[in-house]
Amino acid sequence: MSPEGTPTSIRRAGVEDVDRLAPLFDAYRGFYGLPADLALSRRYLRERLARNEAVILLAESTAPRRPEHDDAAAAPRPAGFCQLYPTWCSLAAAPIFVLYDLYVAQAARRGGVGAHLLRAAAAHARECGAARMDLSTARTNAPAQALYESLGWRRDEVFFTYSLDLA
Repeated sequence: MSPEGTPTSIRRAGVEDVDRLAPLFDAYRGFYGLPADLALSRRYLRERLARNEAVILLAESTAPRRPEHDDAAAAPRPAGFCQLYPTWCSLAAAPIFVLYDLYVAQAARRGGVGAHLLRAAAAHARECGAARMDLSTARTNAPAQALYESLGWRRDEVFFTYSLDLA
């Protein structure tokens, strides 16, 4: 449910959803301080979906809009998304998923959309036989950390994460 009590559905997105997803993805990138670039967002999402390189779950508000929104009043509206990348864990000798992106539209926050997306992502990973899911988040993103921990995610206290910039 969203803050207004409107129902939310979650489904796997396809290439046909790129135009609906791109504004959310662009806002997600903006959250991390990147400049708006809707064309880049569309291109990136289209490539990931067309190549089957990612699983994107789309949360949509399914409640009708108020009467002042007469255009497409009954059409579901994007409320959030999460993007998963399938990969492997050598030590577990099993597939895993990296939950790389999670974003909830400002208007849909604090209504459980993020938790619904995380549960749907875990269900998808289980259905695919994954041994686990991994994610990283900014050290300063306390609200996201609280959400993850409330759903059973545990912070890694053993390994450090490193990156090598190749650009």
